[in-house]
This record gives sequence, C-alpha cells and structure tokens, in this order.
Amino acid sequence: MSTKREEQIIDTYYTSIHTLHRRNVNEGRWLRYMQKDGHFLVSFRKCPGDWSPYLQDIFTTLIEVRWRIMFLVFSLSYILSWIFFGLLYWLIAYINGDTQSVDNNPCIDNVRGFTEAFLFSMETQATIGYGHRGMTENCIGAIIVFTIHDVFSCLLDTIVIGIVVAKMASARKRAQTVGFSSCAVVNLRNGDLCLSWRLGDFRGNHILEGFIRAHLVRYVKQREGSVVMLYQELDLENPHVVLAVPTTIIHKLKPGSPLYRMTPDDLQEEHFELVVCFTYTGDSTGLLHQTRTSYTPADIRWGQIFQDILKVGKRHYKVDYALFNKTTWISVPMLCAEAYERERRHPNEDDSLIPPVTESGNIYWATIDCPEEVVVRTSL
Repeated sequence: MSTKREEQIIDTYYTSIHTLHRRNVNEGRWLRYMQKDGHFLVSFRKCPGDWSPYLQDIFTTLIEVRWRIMFLVFSLSYILSWIFFGLLYWLIAYINGDTQSVDNNPCIDNVRGFTEAFLFSMETQATIGYGHRGMTENCIGAIIVFTIHDVFSCLLDTIVIGIVVAKMASARKRAQTVGFSSCAVVNLRNGDLCLSWRLGDFRGNHILEGFIRAHLVRYVKQREGSVVMLYQELDLENPHVVLAVPTTIIHKLKPGSPLYRMTPDDLQEEHFELVVCFTYTGDSTGLLHQTRTSYTPADIRWGQIFQDILKVGKRHYKVDYALFNKTTWISVPMLCAEAYERERRHPNEDDSLIPPVTESGNIYWATIDCPEEVVVRTSL
C-alpha cells in the first residue's frame, strides 16, 4: 500500500471517530469539560443582579473584560468626570452671579455658562491650559473644588494606565504562543507502552523553567441524579520542562495508570478527557503564565508516533514546526498495557497470535517470539 493511500485511510479513520464523538455531544450523552483552547465549559448561575464579586475586585474585572468594553468604560469615566466637575464649576459661577453679570469679580475667568464650565473642566483634567479660562482667588469654594478635581484626575490616570499595562501584559496573550500538539499518541518506548504529546513555544523564546501536570477527568451520574466530577492525576516522566526546543511529554502506561487496562477498542468507547496544563514564567516579563488544552479519546492515536522536527545544522539546531502535529504509523501491539506486559513476562513456546484489528483498514498481527513483541502490519 502506498504512503498516500495509508494517509488517506488514517484521515478517514480518525475523522469517523471525531464525527462519532461530536454526535454523542449533540445527543447530550457526553459533554467536553475543556475546549482545545483551554477554556472551561462551566457556567455559574447566580442570583439576578448579584454583581458584588465583580465590583469588589474591579481591577481584575476590568483586566478580564474585552478591549472594546474596557475602552467604553474608560471613555465614560473621563466624559462623566468632565460633566460632573463642569456642573460644579457652573453651579459655583451661577451662585456667584457670573452667569448674569460680566462686571463682578468672577470665580473662574471666562466661565459664564455650562459650555464654558465643561471646557474648563476638560482643560483642567487634561492639563491643556489654553490660557483663556482660569481660576481666580475670589472664591474659596471654587479653589477647593479645583484642588479635588486635580487630585482625582491624577488618580484616574494612574488607574487607567495601570489597567492598560496589566491587560497588555496579560498571561493569556503569552499563553497563546505556547501550544500543545493537536493529538496524543500511544506507542512503545523502551519496550513499554506510553502515552505522549508535544509541547512547543511558537515565539522561539527559551523557557528554562516550567512544570506540566495532566489529569484524567470524567463525570459520573449517581443514582440520586447528581453529577460528580472525578479527577485522577497522571504520573509524567518529565514534569519539569526546559522548553528551549519542542519537547515530548510522556506518561507510561503502568499499574496505577487509568489507561493501564484500556485497549484501543475500549478507548473509542470511553468518555473521559485528558486535561493538561503547563505553568511557566515568562522570560521577558517575569509573569506567571499557564497554557492548557485537553484530549478526548478521539484525539488519542494508538500505534502512531510524532515525526521528527528537530535537526542539527552547521551552526544552529533547526526546528520545523510544520511537522509539529504530524504523526506516522509504527508497529505497536493493539492491546492494553496490562495484557502486553503479561505476554512479555510469560511468552508461549509456540507463537501466540494477538487478535487482529481491522477498524483502520489494516490488519495487525503480533507474534511473540522474542523479549519484545514484534508487530507486522499487512494491508487489506
């Protein structure tokens, strides 16, 4: 069978698996816990009008809202403050009689109506100082309002600049440049079945310190009708990651692993989610970042391996990110890790055949006549 024909069969096989899982989601039989981009599909129902958690931490709220909403809030904060202090200046001018007579000693020069008061408020807060309108020493009340207005403008500018800088340096934006592979694979490593996936930094920065964790998440409906979320952490061989180049995260299918007794056929029928997260410190900002994603059983490819993307050049190590998500078929036993280890420990004298698998358009025959299992794939 040609390589192109094999790739077509692989694509058709995994497309059918994804279609089946999407159908289960649409029928309400299974729901994702986390999207591929790291967002949780969890909504909170609160009492109507209960905005206290957001108002108590307004700084974090403004950082988390969208840019267009934040610009609207900041624009309104400036405009409303100009209107508010403009009304105060107009009220002072009205009480002092500046709006009726031009011969008296005004509290504010050239402020005879609300329009002039609004312009004076805007010029004061923005420190424009055109020189046409100005405060006089005739009214102590106007001087007090002017002082409060000056302090308030400094405080508002500080808040606005702080939120904009914090939002621009948000960890979510940096997390979008660090990504996981679109799928995970199961293959043999040093004679053991292992689950692995890739992690890379698309900006080309060198993250020298990071920690990765993985959890198997599934929900269980109890008899009373309540739903319980079950979490089981996976042991990783290399949880501390140096991300100078893309790396492969490995979980060995050993006793204690939730995937230890799971065959490829069982994997297609299971409803769970592998949630992985990578926590690291940005080298440019020193801020703590986190990148997340999840893999469903349809995203786990049994009997495949990632293609090599790292090569050694004359002066540099070369990374080809075009192959970051590319996989290829290899010889892997199509049975669970428990059965595979049992066959390795107690091989039969006569060649024992492992049941063939034909879902992908190929038959996998495994014969055990050596310390490691040899798997030969034949085409239909």
